[in-house]
Amino acid sequence: MKNFIALFIAFVFLFQACEQKKEEPKVEIIGQPELTLTGDRMTPEVLWAFGRVGGQEVSPDGNTVLYGVTYYSIEQNKGNRELYTVDVNGENYKRITESPKSEYNAVWRPDGKKIGLLTSESGSYQLWEMNPDGSGRIQISDIEGGITGFKYSPDQSKILYSKEVPIENKFTDIYAGLPQATGRLNDDLMYRHWDHWVDTYSHVFYADYDGSKVWNEKDILDGEPYQAPLKPFGGIEQVDWSADSKSIAYTCKKLTGKAATLSTNSDIYVYNLESGKTMNMTQGIMGFDVAPLYSPDGKYVAWESMEREGYESDQNRLFIQNLETGKKTYASKGFDQNVGGLTWSDDSKYIYFTSDWHGTFQIYRFGIDNSKIEKLTEGLHDYRSVTFSGEKLIASRSTMSMPTELYAVTINDGNASQITFTNKDLLDQLTMGKVEERWMKTIDGKDMLTMIIYPPDFDPNKKYPALLYCKGGPQGPLSQNFHYRWNYQIMAANDYIIVAPNRRGVSGFGQAWQEQISGDYHGKSMSDYLVAIDEMAKEPFVDENRLGALGASAGGYAVFYLAGIHEGRFKAFIAHDGIFNEEAQYLETEEMWFENWDKGGPFWEKDNKVAQEAYAHSPHKLIQNWDTPILIIHGELDYRVLYTQGMTAFNGAVLRDVPAQYLHFPDENHWVLQPQNGILWQRTFFAWLDKWLK
Repeated sequence: MKNFIALFIAFVFLFQACEQKKEEPKVEIIGQPELTLTGDRMTPEVLWAFGRVGGQEVSPDGNTVLYGVTYYSIEQNKGNRELYTVDVNGENYKRITESPKSEYNAVWRPDGKKIGLLTSESGSYQLWEMNPDGSGRIQISDIEGGITGFKYSPDQSKILYSKEVPIENKFTDIYAGLPQATGRLNDDLMYRHWDHWVDTYSHVFYADYDGSKVWNEKDILDGEPYQAPLKPFGGIEQVDWSADSKSIAYTCKKLTGKAATLSTNSDIYVYNLESGKTMNMTQGIMGFDVAPLYSPDGKYVAWESMEREGYESDQNRLFIQNLETGKKTYASKGFDQNVGGLTWSDDSKYIYFTSDWHGTFQIYRFGIDNSKIEKLTEGLHDYRSVTFSGEKLIASRSTMSMPTELYAVTINDGNASQITFTNKDLLDQLTMGKVEERWMKTIDGKDMLTMIIYPPDFDPNKKYPALLYCKGGPQGPLSQNFHYRWNYQIMAANDYIIVAPNRRGVSGFGQAWQEQISGDYHGKSMSDYLVAIDEMAKEPFVDENRLGALGASAGGYAVFYLAGIHEGRFKAFIAHDGIFNEEAQYLETEEMWFENWDKGGPFWEKDNKVAQEAYAHSPHKLIQNWDTPILIIHGELDYRVLYTQGMTAFNGAVLRDVPAQYLHFPDENHWVLQPQNGILWQRTFFAWLDKWLK
């Protein structure tokens, strides 16, 4: 998702720790903006004060973990990412960079003597190197336009990297003599994507490297008009070196224009440096094939694969090819879960990965010799990335009550020890609400897990307002993520009980449960929402007369739809970037494979019963029933769900004399990424809820 993370540059936060003991580390955070806590409750300002940990890399000798932390300045409305190291046992914590320019894609050089990283100190993002303690920093690349990611070859003789290649304007004759013309002329689809106009391709290059510079740049796509890595979410993890440094495997969807909008069929291609030839390794597999990863011994390549063309939420499977025999194996066959974030053991005998199941992400491994999948961890938390380190795994972990930190997980028993304590100082001052798992029966007798988050200092003898959280997606996990906008604990800190059902469409409960929502946004998932809030409304500590519903994207659709059918249950609604008019959405968005799969096809296919049923239940057709206050939020740079969806919903509410507010962000996309906008979002959010529910 790096295409959506603002590369905030400026204010430097000095984050430094004293020598710490493993049992009770003493962490001193200095240089943060002045923050006065008004109590022990979460606030928007506290939420933006947390350091955001990510990108762990274990040194070649297996002893040291390199990682990054991003801090934000509310005053300057910017963020800055710095690099740190810590031993795998949690000792010898060090900050190794201190710069107003953020550092990204930091990795160990194969010999362990240097750390490579991307920063924009020279004006564009280039490859720099430094010693493991942060000293001796020098610029290695000087690529025109900068680069977006890189990897060292195993033999350290070359570097592959990705960069943006401008798309040639096919209408140059028409633009002749008009240097200030701003009009965009297009004659095919996919002219813009998620939050940007498509003016460039992302391509993979490689170059020679001698420890001080790179040269002899070679575009392995040879100017082809395709994206590699795939936009908008793909990064350098979609490219890998073979163990002998002679080949590069990369992810690419070799389609353009209308064809690219209709298909999800990406493949893994292998480019041979010596011959200059390219081979399609996944020919015939019609869904997404991404993230190839060669085994350290050079015998195998693993990747993540989906089966069906057009279904972007198909089951993510583990595939492995034996490079000696050419045999491909569907390694996770029979494992009714998604597979992601692959990493090999050093001896090439195991592949470790994370997978969501029943509202959590856990660590699993696949054995090459026995072809078995083992679950290594348990608990109410999310492990979202994992790196091999001998007898341990270094993994990032979060909960609904704690931002991401790094843990050392013992492989033989799954026990975990926290090794970074980035946010300990703030967390020690806060009281979090209890998180509870509840299983409920749906109207058709299915078991549905619902997460309940209680206010801090919860008193069962009091009555609290409750909020129904409607998940976006519509597919994907509802797990233990610590979100920086839809944060359950900040809602609970404002004395609301949060009800978050894993309704139909949520992953981690088998593929059939996830797939049910396609073509049926209005059906069983809506009844699941109502079951969850009705069940909780029976509790003596829930005030059934003070219920709200809120959500974003497909969750915004749910809010708009519930506003037309709720029969007086709710007293307030909040919809962010929600789909209001399904027919308009079909022609306003750009990934047509999504609309065709989830709606069953275009609205003009009158004989298509699935599609006609879906469009017949568009939320805008229920606006005559709206009678409940609603807050609508949208970003103008959201090209996935256009801001006009939110604007038309707001206009309709006002015309019907329904109390409404519309918060419009001209410089935000499908998310809210800037600190001050994020705080404005939170303040508006709670002011609206407090007005109607308290």
